[in-house]
Amino acid sequence: MYDYLFSDIMTLDGNVYVGVKDGKITYVGKTEPAERTSSVICGKDKLLLPGIVNAHTHIPMSAFRGWGDGNDLQTWLYDYIFPYEEKMDEKAAGICAAICLAEAIASGTTAILDMYSLYGGVAPVVADSGINANLSRGTTAFGDCYDFASCSGFTETKELVRDWHGHDNGRIMVDASIHAEYTSDERLWRPMAEYAAANKLGMHVHVSETRREHEECKQRHGKTPARLFADMGVFDTRAAAAHCVWIEDEDMRLMAELGVTAVHSPVSNLKLASGVARVPDMLKAGMNVALGTDGVSSNDNMDMFEEIKLASMLHRGVSLDPTITKTRDVLDIATVNGAKALGRNDTGRIEQGCWADLTVLDLDKPHFYPRHDMAALAAYAANSGDVCLTMSRGKVLYKDGEHMTIDIEKAKHDLENYVMPKVFG
Repeated sequence: MYDYLFSDIMTLDGNVYVGVKDGKITYVGKTEPAERTSSVICGKDKLLLPGIVNAHTHIPMSAFRGWGDGNDLQTWLYDYIFPYEEKMDEKAAGICAAICLAEAIASGTTAILDMYSLYGGVAPVVADSGINANLSRGTTAFGDCYDFASCSGFTETKELVRDWHGHDNGRIMVDASIHAEYTSDERLWRPMAEYAAANKLGMHVHVSETRREHEECKQRHGKTPARLFADMGVFDTRAAAAHCVWIEDEDMRLMAELGVTAVHSPVSNLKLASGVARVPDMLKAGMNVALGTDGVSSNDNMDMFEEIKLASMLHRGVSLDPTITKTRDVLDIATVNGAKALGRNDTGRIEQGCWADLTVLDLDKPHFYPRHDMAALAAYAANSGDVCLTMSRGKVLYKDGEHMTIDIEKAKHDLENYVMPKVFG
Protein backbone atom coordinates (compact mmCIF):
# COMPACT_ATOMS: atom_id res chain seq x y z
CA MET A 1 0.00 0.00 0.00
CA TYR A 2 1.26 3.47 -0.88
CA ASP A 3 1.47 6.05 1.88
CA TYR A 4 0.67 8.74 -0.68
CA LEU A 5 -0.36 8.77 -4.31
CA PHE A 6 -0.05 11.94 -6.37
CA SER A 7 -2.91 11.40 -8.78
CA ASP A 8 -2.61 12.55 -12.41
CA ILE A 9 -0.36 15.45 -11.41
CA MET A 10 1.52 17.69 -13.81
CA THR A 11 5.32 17.57 -14.00
CA LEU A 12 7.72 19.29 -16.37
CA ASP A 13 7.51 16.18 -18.53
CA GLY A 14 3.75 15.69 -18.54
CA ASN A 15 1.11 14.28 -16.22
CA VAL A 16 1.97 11.24 -14.09
CA TYR A 17 0.95 9.21 -11.06
CA VAL A 18 3.58 9.11 -8.32
CA GLY A 19 3.41 6.59 -5.50
CA VAL A 20 5.27 7.11 -2.21
CA LYS A 21 5.98 4.35 0.29
CA ASP A 22 8.33 4.26 3.31
CA GLY A 23 9.79 7.62 2.36
CA LYS A 24 10.73 6.63 -1.19
CA ILE A 25 9.20 7.14 -4.61
CA THR A 26 8.11 3.63 -5.56
CA TYR A 27 5.99 4.29 -8.63
CA VAL A 28 6.06 6.81 -11.49
CA GLY A 29 3.78 6.15 -14.42
CA LYS A 30 1.21 7.49 -16.84
CA THR A 31 -1.52 5.17 -15.58
CA GLU A 32 -3.03 4.86 -12.12
CA PRO A 33 -1.47 1.95 -10.21
CA ALA A 34 -3.68 -0.84 -8.95
CA GLU A 35 -2.09 -0.84 -5.50
CA ARG A 36 -4.15 0.74 -2.73
CA THR A 37 -3.07 3.98 -1.04
CA SER A 38 -3.57 5.58 2.34
CA SER A 39 -3.80 9.14 1.03
CA VAL A 40 -4.50 10.45 -2.46
CA ILE A 41 -3.23 13.93 -3.40
CA CYS A 42 -5.29 15.23 -6.31
CA GLY A 43 -3.12 16.58 -9.10
CA LYS A 44 -5.67 18.91 -10.68
CA ASP A 45 -4.08 22.35 -11.27
CA LYS A 46 -0.93 21.26 -9.44
CA LEU A 47 2.70 21.05 -10.55
CA LEU A 48 5.02 18.50 -8.96
CA LEU A 49 8.71 19.38 -8.81
CA PRO A 50 11.70 17.69 -7.22
CA GLY A 51 12.39 19.21 -3.83
CA ILE A 52 14.41 22.43 -4.01
CA VAL A 53 17.96 22.29 -2.61
CA ASN A 54 19.41 25.39 -0.94
CA ALA A 55 23.11 24.58 -1.21
CA HIS A 56 24.47 27.53 0.77
CA THR A 57 22.82 29.23 3.69
CA HIS A 58 23.20 30.24 7.34
CA ILE A 59 19.86 29.43 8.98
CA PRO A 60 20.60 30.82 12.48
CA MET A 61 21.04 34.35 11.07
CA SER A 62 17.37 35.36 10.95
CA ALA A 63 17.99 37.88 13.77
CA PHE A 64 20.16 39.85 11.33
CA ARG A 65 17.62 40.12 8.51
CA GLY A 66 18.03 43.66 7.09
CA TRP A 67 20.76 44.54 9.60
CA GLY A 68 23.64 46.61 8.22
CA ASP A 69 22.04 47.27 4.84
CA GLY A 70 23.98 49.37 2.33
CA ASN A 71 27.52 48.12 3.04
CA ASP A 72 30.06 46.01 1.21
CA LEU A 73 30.82 42.52 2.51
CA GLN A 74 33.86 43.37 4.62
CA THR A 75 32.24 46.36 6.36
CA TRP A 76 29.00 44.45 6.84
CA LEU A 77 30.75 41.42 8.36
CA TYR A 78 33.20 43.14 10.65
CA ASP A 79 31.03 46.07 11.80
CA TYR A 80 27.51 44.62 11.80
CA ILE A 81 27.64 40.82 11.92
CA PHE A 82 30.66 39.47 13.81
CA PRO A 83 30.31 41.77 16.88
CA TYR A 84 26.64 40.88 17.35
CA GLU A 85 27.02 37.19 16.59
CA GLU A 86 29.24 37.00 19.67
CA LYS A 87 26.14 37.71 21.77
CA MET A 88 24.26 34.70 20.40
CA ASP A 89 23.92 31.53 22.45
CA GLU A 90 22.64 28.07 21.52
CA LYS A 91 19.07 28.88 22.53
CA ALA A 92 19.03 32.03 20.39
CA ALA A 93 20.56 30.19 17.44
CA GLY A 94 17.94 27.45 17.66
CA ILE A 95 15.10 29.98 17.71
CA CYS A 96 16.55 31.81 14.71
CA ALA A 97 16.99 28.52 12.87
CA ALA A 98 13.33 27.64 13.39
CA ILE A 99 12.30 30.92 11.74
CA CYS A 100 14.45 30.30 8.66
CA LEU A 101 13.52 26.64 8.41
CA ALA A 102 9.83 27.49 8.47
CA GLU A 103 10.37 30.01 5.70
CA ALA A 104 12.48 27.61 3.65
CA ILE A 105 10.07 24.70 3.96
CA ALA A 106 7.06 26.89 3.10
CA SER A 107 8.87 27.93 -0.08
CA GLY A 108 9.47 24.36 -1.24
CA THR A 109 12.97 23.69 0.05
CA THR A 110 13.56 20.08 1.09
CA ALA A 111 17.34 20.14 1.67
CA ILE A 112 19.90 22.66 2.89
CA LEU A 113 23.66 22.96 3.19
CA ASP A 114 24.20 25.16 6.22
CA MET A 115 27.28 26.81 7.69
CA TYR A 116 27.25 28.32 11.15
CA SER A 117 28.02 27.54 14.79
CA LEU A 118 26.11 26.89 18.04
CA TYR A 119 24.74 23.65 16.60
CA GLY A 120 24.04 22.33 20.07
CA GLY A 121 20.91 24.47 19.85
CA VAL A 122 20.42 24.33 16.10
CA ALA A 123 20.80 20.66 15.18
CA PRO A 124 17.83 19.43 17.26
CA VAL A 125 15.61 22.05 15.62
CA VAL A 126 16.80 20.98 12.17
CA ALA A 127 16.17 17.34 12.98
CA ASP A 128 12.68 18.01 14.32
CA SER A 129 11.77 20.06 11.23
CA GLY A 130 12.00 17.01 8.99
CA ILE A 131 14.16 18.69 6.36
CA ASN A 132 17.26 17.07 4.83
CA ALA A 133 20.34 18.96 5.98
CA ASN A 134 24.11 19.00 5.71
CA LEU A 135 25.36 20.94 8.74
CA SER A 136 28.85 22.43 8.84
CA ARG A 137 30.47 24.33 11.67
CA GLY A 138 32.19 27.29 10.02
CA THR A 139 35.73 27.52 11.42
CA THR A 140 38.17 30.41 11.55
CA ALA A 141 41.74 30.94 12.77
CA PHE A 142 42.69 34.23 14.41
CA GLY A 143 45.52 35.29 16.70
CA ASP A 144 49.06 34.16 17.45
CA CYS A 145 47.93 31.61 20.04
CA TYR A 146 45.59 29.67 17.74
CA ASP A 147 45.77 25.90 18.13
CA PHE A 148 43.69 23.70 15.84
CA ALA A 149 43.40 20.74 18.18
CA SER A 150 41.88 22.81 20.97
CA CYS A 151 40.00 25.49 19.04
CA SER A 152 36.25 25.72 19.60
CA GLY A 153 35.48 25.31 15.89
CA PHE A 154 37.18 21.94 15.65
CA THR A 155 35.83 20.79 19.01
CA GLU A 156 32.28 21.64 17.93
CA THR A 157 32.82 19.97 14.55
CA LYS A 158 33.82 16.72 16.25
CA GLU A 159 30.82 16.93 18.57
CA LEU A 160 28.52 17.59 15.63
CA VAL A 161 29.90 14.56 13.78
CA ARG A 162 29.60 12.39 16.88
CA ASP A 163 26.03 13.40 17.67
CA TRP A 164 24.41 13.99 14.29
CA HIS A 165 26.29 12.60 11.29
CA GLY A 166 24.04 10.00 9.67
CA HIS A 167 21.06 10.79 11.91
CA ASP A 168 17.71 9.39 10.76
CA ASN A 169 19.15 7.17 8.05
CA GLY A 170 21.33 9.96 6.69
CA ARG A 171 18.70 12.70 6.63
CA ILE A 172 21.14 14.76 8.71
CA MET A 173 24.75 14.75 7.56
CA VAL A 174 27.74 16.73 8.77
CA ASP A 175 30.35 18.40 6.58
CA ALA A 176 33.64 19.95 7.58
CA SER A 177 33.97 23.69 6.99
CA ILE A 178 36.50 26.47 6.64
CA HIS A 179 34.80 29.84 6.66
CA ALA A 180 37.11 31.49 4.12
CA GLU A 181 40.72 32.19 3.25
CA TYR A 182 40.59 35.69 4.71
CA THR A 183 39.36 34.48 8.11
CA SER A 184 41.94 31.69 8.54
CA ASP A 185 45.35 30.40 7.56
CA GLU A 186 47.40 27.24 7.06
CA ARG A 187 47.10 26.32 10.74
CA LEU A 188 43.47 25.50 9.99
CA TRP A 189 43.45 24.56 6.30
CA ARG A 190 45.69 21.48 6.34
CA PRO A 191 44.41 19.80 9.52
CA MET A 192 40.76 20.43 8.67
CA ALA A 193 41.34 19.01 5.19
CA GLU A 194 42.99 15.94 6.73
CA TYR A 195 40.14 15.53 9.22
CA ALA A 196 37.52 15.73 6.46
CA ALA A 197 39.35 13.18 4.31
CA ALA A 198 39.94 10.79 7.20
CA ASN A 199 36.27 10.88 8.21
CA LYS A 200 34.86 10.96 4.66
CA LEU A 201 33.14 14.29 5.24
CA GLY A 202 32.29 16.90 2.64
CA MET A 203 33.82 20.38 2.79
CA HIS A 204 31.95 23.71 2.79
CA VAL A 205 33.86 26.97 2.19
CA HIS A 206 33.43 30.53 0.93
CA VAL A 207 35.57 31.19 -2.15
CA SER A 208 36.27 34.44 -4.02
CA GLU A 209 33.05 36.16 -2.99
CA THR A 210 34.47 39.65 -3.55
CA ARG A 211 37.19 41.12 -5.74
CA ARG A 212 38.99 42.36 -2.63
CA GLU A 213 39.03 38.88 -1.08
CA HIS A 214 40.28 37.33 -4.31
CA GLU A 215 43.02 39.87 -5.05
CA GLU A 216 44.29 40.14 -1.46
CA CYS A 217 44.66 36.37 -1.34
CA LYS A 218 46.80 36.52 -4.47
CA GLN A 219 48.91 39.23 -2.84
CA ARG A 220 49.35 37.23 0.38
CA HIS A 221 49.99 33.82 -1.15
CA GLY A 222 50.67 34.30 -4.84
CA LYS A 223 47.65 32.11 -5.57
CA THR A 224 43.91 32.45 -5.99
CA PRO A 225 41.77 31.15 -3.11
CA ALA A 226 40.71 28.16 -5.22
CA ARG A 227 44.29 27.19 -6.08
CA LEU A 228 45.39 27.76 -2.49
CA PHE A 229 42.66 25.52 -1.07
CA ALA A 230 43.38 22.87 -3.69
CA ASP A 231 47.08 22.87 -2.82
CA MET A 232 46.22 22.58 0.88
CA GLY A 233 44.09 19.51 0.30
CA VAL A 234 40.83 21.28 1.13
CA PHE A 235 39.26 20.05 -2.10
CA ASP A 236 40.43 16.44 -1.74
CA THR A 237 36.88 15.49 -0.73
CA ARG A 238 33.38 16.40 -1.96
CA ALA A 239 33.41 20.19 -1.68
CA ALA A 240 30.96 23.06 -2.07
CA ALA A 241 32.47 26.48 -2.68
CA ALA A 242 30.03 29.29 -2.01
CA HIS A 243 29.82 32.30 -4.33
CA CYS A 244 32.88 31.93 -6.64
CA VAL A 245 32.11 35.37 -8.06
CA TRP A 246 35.71 36.20 -8.92
CA ILE A 247 37.21 32.81 -9.76
CA GLU A 248 39.38 32.81 -12.88
CA ASP A 249 39.38 30.54 -15.94
CA GLU A 250 42.14 28.36 -14.50
CA ASP A 251 40.21 28.11 -11.22
CA MET A 252 37.21 26.80 -13.15
CA ARG A 253 39.28 24.15 -14.90
CA LEU A 254 40.86 23.13 -11.60
CA MET A 255 37.57 22.98 -9.70
CA ALA A 256 35.90 21.01 -12.50
CA GLU A 257 38.77 18.50 -12.42
CA LEU A 258 38.48 18.15 -8.63
CA GLY A 259 34.68 17.93 -8.67
CA VAL A 260 34.15 21.09 -6.61
CA THR A 261 30.63 22.54 -6.76
CA ALA A 262 30.24 26.29 -7.12
CA VAL A 263 27.17 27.53 -5.24
CA HIS A 264 25.65 30.54 -6.97
CA SER A 265 23.87 33.05 -4.68
CA PRO A 266 22.84 35.86 -7.05
CA VAL A 267 20.55 37.81 -4.72
CA SER A 268 23.13 38.07 -1.93
CA ASN A 269 25.93 38.87 -4.39
CA LEU A 270 23.92 41.73 -5.87
CA LYS A 271 22.75 43.12 -2.53
CA LEU A 272 26.32 43.27 -1.18
CA ALA A 273 27.61 44.55 -4.55
CA SER A 274 30.02 41.62 -4.72
CA GLY A 275 29.54 41.10 -8.45
CA VAL A 276 28.08 38.52 -10.80
CA ALA A 277 29.48 34.98 -10.90
CA ARG A 278 30.29 33.70 -14.40
CA VAL A 279 27.99 30.71 -14.16
CA PRO A 280 27.73 30.00 -17.92
CA ASP A 281 31.53 29.80 -18.08
CA MET A 282 31.60 27.49 -15.06
CA LEU A 283 29.14 25.15 -16.73
CA LYS A 284 31.15 25.19 -19.97
CA ALA A 285 34.24 24.29 -17.95
CA GLY A 286 32.43 21.22 -16.63
CA MET A 287 31.79 22.43 -13.09
CA ASN A 288 28.78 21.36 -11.08
CA VAL A 289 26.84 24.51 -10.16
CA ALA A 290 24.20 24.64 -7.44
CA LEU A 291 22.07 27.44 -6.05
CA GLY A 292 21.74 28.97 -2.60
CA THR A 293 20.18 31.93 -0.85
CA ASP A 294 23.08 32.66 1.50
CA GLY A 295 21.82 33.88 4.88
CA VAL A 296 18.71 36.02 5.25
CA SER A 297 21.05 38.63 6.70
CA SER A 298 22.30 39.30 3.17
CA ASN A 299 19.36 38.26 1.00
CA ASP A 300 16.86 38.91 2.92
CA ASN A 301 14.76 35.76 2.52
CA MET A 302 14.91 32.00 1.91
CA ASP A 303 12.91 32.08 -1.34
CA MET A 304 14.71 29.82 -3.78
CA PHE A 305 12.26 30.70 -6.55
CA GLU A 306 13.74 34.21 -6.53
CA GLU A 307 17.18 32.68 -6.95
CA ILE A 308 16.00 30.47 -9.82
CA LYS A 309 14.46 33.39 -11.70
CA LEU A 310 17.42 35.69 -11.15
CA ALA A 311 20.00 32.99 -11.93
CA SER A 312 18.51 32.62 -15.39
CA MET A 313 17.70 36.24 -16.22
CA LEU A 314 20.85 37.79 -14.74
CA HIS A 315 23.27 36.05 -17.07
CA ARG A 316 21.12 36.74 -20.10
CA GLY A 317 21.13 40.42 -19.22
CA VAL A 318 24.86 40.61 -18.55
CA SER A 319 25.77 38.76 -21.75
CA LEU A 320 23.03 40.27 -23.93
CA ASP A 321 22.40 36.69 -25.03
CA PRO A 322 18.97 35.14 -24.32
CA THR A 323 20.29 31.67 -25.15
CA ILE A 324 23.16 31.63 -22.65
CA THR A 325 21.06 29.97 -19.94
CA LYS A 326 18.54 27.20 -20.53
CA THR A 327 15.48 27.20 -18.29
CA ARG A 328 15.59 23.47 -17.58
CA ASP A 329 19.29 23.72 -16.75
CA VAL A 330 18.60 26.39 -14.12
CA LEU A 331 15.85 24.23 -12.59
CA ASP A 332 18.37 21.37 -12.46
CA ILE A 333 20.85 23.67 -10.74
CA ALA A 334 18.25 24.23 -8.01
CA THR A 335 17.44 20.53 -7.59
CA VAL A 336 19.60 17.65 -8.79
CA ASN A 337 22.82 19.71 -8.96
CA GLY A 338 22.24 20.88 -5.41
CA ALA A 339 21.64 17.31 -4.30
CA LYS A 340 25.00 16.35 -5.83
CA ALA A 341 26.68 19.18 -3.93
CA LEU A 342 25.33 17.70 -0.70
CA GLY A 343 26.44 14.19 -1.61
CA ARG A 344 22.82 13.08 -1.94
CA ASN A 345 22.56 11.19 -5.18
CA ASP A 346 19.21 9.65 -4.23
CA THR A 347 17.18 12.86 -4.36
CA GLY A 348 16.58 15.86 -6.63
CA ARG A 349 14.66 13.81 -9.19
CA ILE A 350 11.14 12.40 -9.57
CA GLU A 351 12.28 8.85 -10.15
CA GLN A 352 11.50 5.47 -8.68
CA GLY A 353 13.97 4.66 -5.91
CA CYS A 354 14.67 8.27 -4.97
CA TRP A 355 13.64 9.74 -1.65
CA ALA A 356 10.24 11.40 -1.84
CA ASP A 357 11.59 14.94 -1.49
CA LEU A 358 8.93 16.83 -3.42
CA THR A 359 7.48 20.30 -3.91
CA VAL A 360 3.95 20.99 -5.17
CA LEU A 361 2.85 24.31 -6.67
CA ASP A 362 -0.76 25.48 -6.89
CA LEU A 363 -1.30 26.46 -10.52
CA ASP A 364 -4.84 27.72 -10.11
CA LYS A 365 -3.72 31.35 -10.10
CA PRO A 366 -3.78 34.04 -12.79
CA HIS A 367 -0.03 34.09 -13.30
CA PHE A 368 -0.08 30.45 -14.39
CA TYR A 369 -2.40 31.07 -17.37
CA PRO A 370 -1.90 30.21 -20.19
CA ARG A 371 0.43 27.23 -19.85
CA HIS A 372 2.59 27.20 -22.96
CA ASP A 373 5.79 26.08 -21.23
CA MET A 374 5.69 24.63 -17.70
CA ALA A 375 9.43 24.96 -17.20
CA ALA A 376 9.26 28.66 -18.03
CA LEU A 377 6.31 29.09 -15.67
CA ALA A 378 8.18 27.32 -12.87
CA ALA A 379 11.30 29.42 -13.41
CA TYR A 380 9.79 32.85 -14.10
CA ALA A 381 6.15 33.01 -12.98
CA ALA A 382 6.28 30.93 -9.80
CA ASN A 383 7.06 32.33 -6.39
CA SER A 384 7.27 30.88 -2.90
CA GLY A 385 3.64 31.76 -2.23
CA ASP A 386 2.59 29.19 -4.83
CA VAL A 387 3.94 26.28 -2.79
CA CYS A 388 1.04 24.31 -1.37
CA LEU A 389 2.89 21.20 -0.21
CA THR A 390 6.44 20.34 0.79
CA MET A 391 7.38 16.71 1.40
CA SER A 392 10.69 15.40 2.75
CA ARG A 393 11.36 11.66 2.69
CA GLY A 394 7.67 10.97 2.30
CA LYS A 395 6.66 13.14 5.25
CA VAL A 396 4.50 16.21 4.67
CA LEU A 397 6.22 19.15 6.35
CA TYR A 398 3.98 21.91 5.03
CA LYS A 399 0.55 21.92 3.44
CA ASP A 400 -1.80 24.73 2.42
CA GLY A 401 -0.25 27.31 4.73
CA GLU A 402 0.15 25.01 7.74
CA HIS A 403 3.47 23.91 9.20
CA MET A 404 3.37 20.33 10.41
CA THR A 405 6.73 20.21 12.22
CA ILE A 406 7.49 23.76 13.40
CA ASP A 407 5.57 25.89 15.88
CA ILE A 408 6.03 29.11 13.96
CA GLU A 409 4.06 31.28 16.40
CA LYS A 410 6.29 30.16 19.27
CA ALA A 411 9.39 30.78 17.16
CA LYS A 412 8.28 34.33 16.34
CA HIS A 413 7.43 35.02 19.99
CA ASP A 414 10.80 33.70 21.18
CA LEU A 415 12.67 35.69 18.54
CA GLU A 416 11.09 38.94 19.68
CA ASN A 417 11.23 38.25 23.40
CA TYR A 418 14.51 36.37 23.82
CA VAL A 419 16.79 36.77 20.81
CA MET A 420 16.36 40.44 19.99
CA PRO A 421 16.88 41.74 23.58
CA LYS A 422 19.88 39.44 24.01
CA VAL A 423 21.63 40.34 20.76
CA PHE A 424 20.57 43.95 20.24
CA GLY A 425 19.38 45.07 23.67
